Amino acid sequence: MHVGVHTPPLADKSLEGALEYLADRDVDAIEPGVGGYPGDDHLSRDAYLDDEDAQAELVALLEEYEVGISALATHNNPLHPDEERAERADTELREAIRLADQLEVDTVTCFSGLPAGAPGDEVPNWITAPWPSEHAEAHDYQWTVATDYWSDLAQFADEHGVDIAIEMHPNMLVYEPHGMAQLREAINERIGANFDPSHLYWQGVSITDAIRYLGERDAIHHVHAKDTRVYEEQAREKGVLDTTAYDDEPNRSWLFRSVGYGHDEAHWKDVVSTLRMVGYDGALSIEHEDSLTSGREGLEKAIELLHRAVFTTEPGDAYWAE
Repeated sequence: MHVGVHTPPLADKSLEGALEYLADRDVDAIEPGVGGYPGDDHLSRDAYLDDEDAQAELVALLEEYEVGISALATHNNPLHPDEERAERADTELREAIRLADQLEVDTVTCFSGLPAGAPGDEVPNWITAPWPSEHAEAHDYQWTVATDYWSDLAQFADEHGVDIAIEMHPNMLVYEPHGMAQLREAINERIGANFDPSHLYWQGVSITDAIRYLGERDAIHHVHAKDTRVYEEQAREKGVLDTTAYDDEPNRSWLFRSVGYGHDEAHWKDVVSTLRMVGYDGALSIEHEDSLTSGREGLEKAIELLHRAVFTTEPGDAYWAE
């Protein structure tokens, strides 16, 4: 298991500058954006896709700083009812998969997407309850749309030997572990989780139980290290389905926090240990979105904590049990 970083907070640096900064802090892997919401500041698909010379230069640069790529990130909504937006997201995903194959990267991280509630609707519709009954009917329709799309996309990914790691995210169809398992079971093993605990904390999901649940199904392809703090003073009054602006921090029920500022170090060591129990030995890719600290300080504190938490060697023999 190793410490990685999702690189958007370093967008003010060149790729080489970001690699130098991270290598100095003993970070082993990057998860660069290649489209969608993460952008492509460090790894443009246009610059690298189908260009062997550019790819060779990239590989040499990564080797110089001894940093690998854990995944390529393109988070968007390929199920959007606006055909132009859906097609753009689909193109980003397919090109990311092709580029991952060419770079020998085995994972692309993304969202499940969210359809409209019915044919002809113009905006995505996040269904959170089965009643009134039209909501249940809309939810069934959405799963039909998603299953059709992801069946085709997963076949494309399989042809390129790339796993699709879907981040469970509210305002997307797949936002919690049972939905993640449902999509995987409906499609194939190329579909799995980019396990990001930050969105699960405020939903009241037990992180270690969710790791065990998805780990039993071999459904964790990648992991984000991102924390959340629920502020009970606000949550007791208005719950956690909070539409307050993210930069209105005192009035929100919860905030994304730097690793260690939502849950303590002991918790993160438990997360790491549970990931090892289920056989995950990849990157913990830090995603920094803490509005109470600067990107640099929050990132560096997260790196320091995770270096103390991760295991860097294989388990030894349980000689005491012989």
